Amino acid sequence: MPTPPRLSIIIPTLNEAAIIEATLTHLQAARAAGAELLVVDGGSQDDTRARATPLASRVIESEPGRARQMNAGAHAARGRQLLFLHADTRLPPGAEAAIAAALAEGRDWGRFDVRLTGRHPLLPVIAFAMNRRSRWTGIATGDQGLFMTREAFAAAGGFPDQPLMEDIEMSRRLKRRSRPACLRERVTTSGRRWEQGGAWRTILLMWRLRWRYWRGASPDDLARAYRHVR
Repeated sequence: MPTPPRLSIIIPTLNEAAIIEATLTHLQAARAAGAELLVVDGGSQDDTRARATPLASRVIESEPGRARQMNAGAHAARGRQLLFLHADTRLPPGAEAAIAAALAEGRDWGRFDVRLTGRHPLLPVIAFAMNRRSRWTGIATGDQGLFMTREAFAAAGGFPDQPLMEDIEMSRRLKRRSRPACLRERVTTSGRRWEQGGAWRTILLMWRLRWRYWRGASPDDLARAYRHVR
């Protein structure tokens, strides 16, 4: 039986045909070094799966919903360490070694700093604020490339089956085991959310939704509000 990989990279997708090939091509060096690449598709209506298949270790179909897709990928993964990566996010050089070193030092989970790509002048400020807030609170977002041991994932019960804030809730659960390893190496993530929705409008929307979540609002209600505004 083949030796299980140390790291499994899990990418949830939904209609990402325009970018999935570039994302997976960027990860081929990690795959050649032994990482497992799992694409978990939530029912794309374009040719995401066809484009991903030659470049991934496996392409899995799942019920739609980022949390459900990431959980399905984790259950199918063979690696001892799990990295959850958005389809529009790219890893920095040496990411696999940085993850291994952070987890070997006794942390159960962590995330990278983030850099946002795009033309809007506020994007560097937004990324700085995201990274600083994450260090202060110990809460990470999916844009930052969440990684963890398989044991930590299981102890947390996986990502909560909710349509929004699943990364926030997962961070809360993982913090019960350890503070996150906040790596200064930066993943590069598309700033399309802020550019398409308007930078200030999106910032205010996300802060308002987070505030309501901390006050106990239903994730289903928050998801409806998010979709309505977008």
